[in-house]
Amino acid sequence: MTYAAINEQLLTEHKISVLLIDDQPMVGEAVRRMLEGEEDIDFHFVSDPTQAIPTAESLQPTVILQDLVMPEIDGMTMVKFMRVNSKLKDIPLIVLSTKEEATTKAEAFALGANDYLVKLPDRIELLARIRYHSKGYINLLQRNEAYKQLLESRDEMRKELAVAADYVTSLLPDPMFEGEIKADWRFIPSASLGGDSFGYHWLDDDHFAMYLLDVCDHGVGSALLSVSAMNVLRSQTLPDTDFLKPDNVLVSLNNSFQMDQQNNLYFTMWYGVYCKSERTLTYSSGGHPPALLFNGSETHQLRTPGMIVGGMPDMTYTSDSVTIAPGARFFLYSDGVYELQKVSDGKMWEFDEYTRFMAGTDGPLGTPIDQLIKHTRALQGEEMYEDDFSMVEFVFE
Repeated sequence: MTYAAINEQLLTEHKISVLLIDDQPMVGEAVRRMLEGEEDIDFHFVSDPTQAIPTAESLQPTVILQDLVMPEIDGMTMVKFMRVNSKLKDIPLIVLSTKEEATTKAEAFALGANDYLVKLPDRIELLARIRYHSKGYINLLQRNEAYKQLLESRDEMRKELAVAADYVTSLLPDPMFEGEIKADWRFIPSASLGGDSFGYHWLDDDHFAMYLLDVCDHGVGSALLSVSAMNVLRSQTLPDTDFLKPDNVLVSLNNSFQMDQQNNLYFTMWYGVYCKSERTLTYSSGGHPPALLFNGSETHQLRTPGMIVGGMPDMTYTSDSVTIAPGARFFLYSDGVYELQKVSDGKMWEFDEYTRFMAGTDGPLGTPIDQLIKHTRALQGEEMYEDDFSMVEFVFE
């Protein structure tokens, strides 16, 4: 199909959508009132800065308004995170500040902000800037839509990605069908190849390590970073690291793989250690989806608070632990196994729906994963996934 033929097709209509990130509810209410009555604008507000990025990824607004002074995270760092996130990097970002400072403006623009306003701005000016930036972004979305099929036809790139996917797969551990811990997995790389990798091995006679990481963005670069991180875990070559302590492992990974030294790439991570003699699983995570443990009649979502790995130096991570019952089933996975759009209504499959589905799976080792693959392919109406599908199942005897 030629560009002219694509350009003649009806392009998607996009409504203006505003996401305000500010820890002060009164600011959120003030902006809401400014935009109230504007039928062409949808307004969304998030006051928890730790939820800003996942909320923005879910909403996909046409413009983001972001405060510079927030608890728990520096506003400039948030701008940096937005600009290296593949889902958010092109969305117009208007920084809100209480001061008119040239140096602050310069830093914000250098990190990728599109505009700068002293809050609270005049209503007419705010509306004008929102519509101006949204119009440019909507034009970009429509241009990308027109080029989509042409970009997908680049055979040479697909060949390179296929080779990289084979390389990642060749480094994954063998399934374990015998012993006190059994493990099986499925890895289905996306067409653009995400940055998933995982592993598991005995640290000593009593401790078993298991981990999965997901690098931001897609392509060969993300895959290579994922493999590098996996290799240092497998070979236990991180300096000054106690691999029996998951929080210590994440601290070392964070310090060793800072994004400014990895082509602005970072990753989410889940790392756990099972103690056979005590039947306890100790774990730590950084920005990663919760692992699922079906422990007898109880269902546990295992996750600890923690930022993405590589985002900022000297981050603090914590560990938690849970007792494992005989016969417990445990699933470790990336967000690509459940973040998909349903063909039936165009809505995203919710995490709670995914959790309920997994609770209803059964059968021999590996069968629940196959049941999930069959179900999600039917939900999205196609075989290929937008992101890597990575899931490991463990059964504890």
